[in-house]
Parts: sequence; structure tokens; C-alpha cells
Amino acid sequence: MKNRLYRLSLVALFAAALVAATSMLTSQTTTYSFSGALLTEATPAGTYTIDPAHTTVGFTVRHLLINNVPGRFREFSGAIQYDPDKIGNSSVTFTAKAESIDTGIDPRDKHLRSPDFFNVAQYPEITFKSTKVEKKSATEFVAHGDFTMHGVTKQIAIPFTLYGLLKDPWGKTRLGIEGGLTINRQDYGIAYNNKLDNGGLVVGNDVKIHLLVEAVKQQPKTNPTANQ
Repeated sequence: MKNRLYRLSLVALFAAALVAATSMLTSQTTTYSFSGALLTEATPAGTYTIDPAHTTVGFTVRHLLINNVPGRFREFSGAIQYDPDKIGNSSVTFTAKAESIDTGIDPRDKHLRSPDFFNVAQYPEITFKSTKVEKKSATEFVAHGDFTMHGVTKQIAIPFTLYGLLKDPWGKTRLGIEGGLTINRQDYGIAYNNKLDNGGLVVGNDVKIHLLVEAVKQQPKTNPTANQ
């Protein structure tokens, strides 16, 4: 009898602890959910500055026909002008420092910065400036515009998904975007290569660009003398 009562006491204590923990977790989750809630009402139009700490500008290139080698640019800046009511008023500008290319292998990165590839001394920046933003669905868009790399400018289209806007725990409005496209580096005068015995290329011509972007809405500037 005593053993049975002891077991029942343990079960009761465990149940009470579980309820308390669940209550605490629910309370914490509710608090965070409130401060980081998705904006389901009219999303605020404005200028969003790309957050480099939470953005990746990456790419992959085929190597020896059998593998994709990844890389990224570590220094970049950009802005998104977003108008959900008149998407035609939206725009994107972006600049990456060519010298900041990083594939994780220092000798290879130095070669990529050389005149054989990006020639960063002569062409220090890679830029994109949109000419039109097209809405395909509630979350799917295409940014058309001028892409400049290695001194060559071409029109490209970047399909992207808008993952919505939210208020972060610090009260700032953020938006998330994922997009990408494939370009041919030969179109931009980056032609260096070696051929394999079977005729294949050591470095592929197609470059797959993958963009993971987080941007923060800029607050309107206030005039300190306006109320004086």
C-alpha cells in the first residue's frame, strides 16, 4: 500500500511539473509570437535596407563536370523600395565588392580576383539595378533590371519569393526574400578555362546564383526643429 501511494505521489509530482513547464513555455512562446508576429494587415510600404548579418549572396559553379563548388560574396549593400499596393513603384538596388569573393580556399580566391577571372582591380563592383518589379502571385515576384559584372551590363530577370513581413523583437519591420538565377560567365567576358582530355571544362560556364535576403525597414527621418 505504501509503495502504491509513493508511486502515485511521484506521478502527481511529475504531472504538476509538466503542467508548470508547459505553462512557462506557452507563456514565453506567446510573448515572442506577439513581438515577432507576422503583419497580416496592409504591409507597410517603404525603403528596406539589406541586413548583411542575415543575408547570403551565394553561388555554385561546376568543377570537373562532377561537382558543384560553392562560394559567396562577403561585402555587399543594397536597398529594396517596396510598395505592395503599387508593385510597379517597387525597386531593388544592390552592390557587391568583387574582392570579397570567398570560396573557402585562399589560393583559389586570389586566382578568382586576378585578371583571369573577376579582375577586381579594374572592376571592383558587381551591381544590379532594377527597371521593373513584376508580381506573379501573392508571394512570387520577378525583378527585371541591369546586372553589371566585369565591366559588362546585361538585362536579367531574378525570380524571388517574398516570405512576408514581421515585427522583430526590437520593434523593427523586416522582410525576407529568397531568389536566384543562372548566368553564363562567358557573357560577361570571364572566359578563363582549361579543357579536360574528354573535351569537358575544368570550370563550368554556368553560375547558379542563390540569394537569401533579409532587409530592415528604414524609419523616416525626423526634423528636430519641426516642433520648435
